Amino acid sequence: MNTLLNRRRFFGDTAIGLSGIALANLLAQEKLLADASPIRPQIDPSHPFAARATHHAAAAKRVLVIFCAGACSQIDTFDYKPELIRRHGQPMPGGDQLVTFQGEQGNLTQSPWKFKPRGQSGKMVSDLVPHLAELADDMCFIHSMTGKTNTHGPGENFMSTGYTLDGFPSMGAWTTWALGTENENLPAYVAISDPRGTPQSSVNNWGPGFLPAAFQGTAFNALKPLANLDIPSGTTEKTDRATRDFLKRINERHLEQFPGDSELAARISSYELAARMQLSVPEVTDLSSEPQSILHEYGADDATNPLKASFAKNCILARRLIEEGVRFVQLFNGAYQTGGEGVSNWDGHKKIEEQYSVHGPVLDQPCAALLKDLKRRGLLEDTLVVWTTEFGRMPTFQKGASGRDHNPEGFTTWMMGAGVKPGYSYGATDEFGYQAVEDVATVYDFHATILHLLGLDHERLTYYHNGFERRLTDVHGHVIHDVLSHA
Repeated sequence: MNTLLNRRRFFGDTAIGLSGIALANLLAQEKLLADASPIRPQIDPSHPFAARATHHAAAAKRVLVIFCAGACSQIDTFDYKPELIRRHGQPMPGGDQLVTFQGEQGNLTQSPWKFKPRGQSGKMVSDLVPHLAELADDMCFIHSMTGKTNTHGPGENFMSTGYTLDGFPSMGAWTTWALGTENENLPAYVAISDPRGTPQSSVNNWGPGFLPAAFQGTAFNALKPLANLDIPSGTTEKTDRATRDFLKRINERHLEQFPGDSELAARISSYELAARMQLSVPEVTDLSSEPQSILHEYGADDATNPLKASFAKNCILARRLIEEGVRFVQLFNGAYQTGGEGVSNWDGHKKIEEQYSVHGPVLDQPCAALLKDLKRRGLLEDTLVVWTTEFGRMPTFQKGASGRDHNPEGFTTWMMGAGVKPGYSYGATDEFGYQAVEDVATVYDFHATILHLLGLDHERLTYYHNGFERRLTDVHGHVIHDVLSHA
């Protein structure tokens, strides 16, 4: 008999439904019903980057994301697994004929780098990153991160935008759309590409998606500053200033003829920002004023490793941008793999020891110096630093190779600075570092936590697009309260 709909069930469901509506109405009258309505920023098109209010008290004013493109291995950096060492060279239990992204897997393989206890916390960190290891007491590790894809481009998209497909706003775009910036003479959002080039998903990592184009990241680095900012040859500074003042008056008169035209106001605002950047960007990218002691601390003067020296300059640039109040900075380590051996990023399929022996020193000293410098200057008090990658790597070596395949089932990220517990580890992978098994976290949770620390409610920060109330966390995500210093 079909029991999907009959007279008795119809009246029973109606009674339950009406009582639920009545209860919701009573709760609303008593102001006891949670408000799930969207909270959209009130943006003045003529000042789109003006600082805006948060949803709740914020721990962090700005964010620095350090993104290791190519999928940095948790097994060889921050996720210590003594059982992996004990069972080195043996088949992984339950992994018979396991086939992953690039094919069949071989035996369990311990890291070529030794792990040692670091700091007062005794956190075990690999010798691949000895300088970063010194800061373990300041880091808040999430060892149970999981992804949705084992492919680099979609993986970068997912970590940067919350979606594996192209066309969605990045973390930085959502943040600057919601909060504006503290320095309207510089871009609110800067993406610093690796000296070797851009990551595989390129501009999708810092794109605006369907948000207004003004909120996309501005991409430049220490070696390749923004183009076309110089005053034209033969033009004096006095003439340039007079020309800009004249254009400002003309634009204001034009805007008076079309009151309420938000697109025109936004366009004028973008031109005015570009004019201000003629002075501000060259100043912030000019590292010649940095003392030799800072250049040496970061490794920017290392003549034996030009790649490390170049990346170190990017790290100094990141600190200067944070210091100037830029709201969101993305610092990329690793670029799209153009060679056949993964020499330009962390994609260690074939010869992981050889490849990571190149990447480790490039990342380690400069990033550690950046973190120490931020802390020394008091900037970590209101800056959230996030280290991440698109997914992790297998505890096995690939069959017939000396490297690890892609693994989105469990990997490590960490945070540091404003609002997070120092010297703390959350979640865990299994005994080999293969799958997240304890306090499993998603990228949605990761994003929700970052927004929460910025004073934003991830469920109510939405943008209406093509019939949907879109958000960074889609319809998922929970704040990871355990990692917060004031949960």
